[in-house]
Amino acid sequence: MTRLFNDPARFTDDMIEGFAAAHPEHVRAVPGGVVRARPTRAGKVAVLTGGGSGHYPAFCGVVGPGFADGSVIGDVFTSPSAARARSVAEAAEAGGGVLFLFGNYAGDVMNFGLAARQLEGDGIPARCFAVTDDIASAPAGQTARRRGIAGGFVVFKTASAAAEAGAALDEVVRVAEHTNARTRTLGVAFDGCTLPGADAPLFTVPEGRLGLGLGIHGEPGVSEDTLGTAEDLARALVTGLLADRPAGTDAGGRVAVVLNGLGATKYEELYVLWGAVARLLDEAGLTPVRPEVGELVTSLDMAGCSLTLTWLDEELERLWLAPADTPAFRRTAPREPAADQAAAWPAAAPRRQDRPAATASGAAAEVAELAVGALRAAREVLHRDAEALGRLDAVAGDGDHGRGMCKGVDAALAAAEKAHADRLAPAAVLSAAGDAWAAEAGGTSGALWGVALRAVGDALPADRAPDRAELASAATAALTAVTSLGGAEVGDKTLVDALAPFAAGFAAGLRTGAPVAEAYRAAAAEARTAAEKTAELRPRLGRARPLAERSVGTPDPGATSLAAVLTAVATLRPTTGSETP
Repeated sequence: MTRLFNDPARFTDDMIEGFAAAHPEHVRAVPGGVVRARPTRAGKVAVLTGGGSGHYPAFCGVVGPGFADGSVIGDVFTSPSAARARSVAEAAEAGGGVLFLFGNYAGDVMNFGLAARQLEGDGIPARCFAVTDDIASAPAGQTARRRGIAGGFVVFKTASAAAEAGAALDEVVRVAEHTNARTRTLGVAFDGCTLPGADAPLFTVPEGRLGLGLGIHGEPGVSEDTLGTAEDLARALVTGLLADRPAGTDAGGRVAVVLNGLGATKYEELYVLWGAVARLLDEAGLTPVRPEVGELVTSLDMAGCSLTLTWLDEELERLWLAPADTPAFRRTAPREPAADQAAAWPAAAPRRQDRPAATASGAAAEVAELAVGALRAAREVLHRDAEALGRLDAVAGDGDHGRGMCKGVDAALAAAEKAHADRLAPAAVLSAAGDAWAAEAGGTSGALWGVALRAVGDALPADRAPDRAELASAATAALTAVTSLGGAEVGDKTLVDALAPFAAGFAAGLRTGAPVAEAYRAAAAEARTAAEKTAELRPRLGRARPLAERSVGTPDPGATSLAAVLTAVATLRPTTGSETP
């Protein structure tokens, strides 16, 4: 149980404030996360770790000399938004470019990818790398689909050490890729974790059993087994990892090892387990190099542990052993050179300019009012359904979908109301709403709703009400933006399964000459039916994919929330004679 919090919705913000106050010699808070307390030398690559909170000391606990330059921090188990990532990057960047390092989760891939593209547009070289060490989440032939769990710690360490030594951006990326290719992790859960403010864990494990192949976002294991002795568990972990030994590595050799506790497993228990693991590694001809036993990548109060092996070569061993000095991890690191301490922070890069926002009048003002009304309707239905959406998401995910949608729509509505009060056109109102949704909600849904709303805004005329063809194009633009960013197709069990039939049905209705409101209502009904039918599907993308069988029989929360919003908006009526829905 997570017991200490104020407002659960501000748990992450309060944590960052306290973390920065506790470690002023290492970090300072910036919008979106933290960066090193003292600036790095000019020209150094800025390595930024990132992801949802709830995993301390990952990701912010390893910011400091020899390790990360900053950390982008999202809400609990929720990927940070692109706006947060960009903010931290601009604060940490010192002229050598930026590398975002994170686990292979759809929301992280989307949001960090968006931030990198925005930085590149501003002339700041930026790269992304997603760690894929979890052997339980996909078979050996599909390593690119694997999740990133505790093995990310080793990848972050070696890449950061390379950057600290002066490697250029492409070389630091190569080190991350090389480390990831030689890293494997397998984890188990003894019991689930509880989100701040929740009254029950995201999952439970029966007494005397363990969940094999857990995730670090409150996802249960992909299978269950009997909980035996520490020796039994050690053998299962070591055997599983050795069976997935990376190609091109020796059967024996030297390995970096992380025996990681997930939040509620005591250090004494981990050391009992380590004694058995160490013997088994020795029997296999493997030599642990500076093994780490403790909590390095947690999952709030989850009871469980994971074992990570990285097969080292000369380069990786040197980087693994390089000094570091961070709040949560130290290796005999000297203080940064005085010249670095005195260096000035680099000036922020110039921001790109969006298209000028036109002033709305007449019919355009009415459409802007309808856009705000639609967001009010969305807010009402999402707050009403938040708990139910969370339960749907908890079946094969982390249970935060309802909470994330509420944060997103609250921010979007506030931004839209301000833009409308400033008499901006519908395009600007929706663009502001989309940017705010993505920035505040984070996660996969935050990114997708953000780009969808902005795409609708960009497709509308800036200074007048849209015609029928432009309305159809706007719906299609939203679908294109979502599929381009997330890579999902119909049948993958995502919100695309509801959005695609809506966009197609709305456009078809407009082509037949039906009134706009009637075409919209019919399309919303198609979306609702399609969302219900996602219960029959197995997820092929995202965090739910490793637990695909468990999700069969339950509709997708993203498709469900989208259909609920579309249905709520269908009840709106224009304030004057316009037929725009």
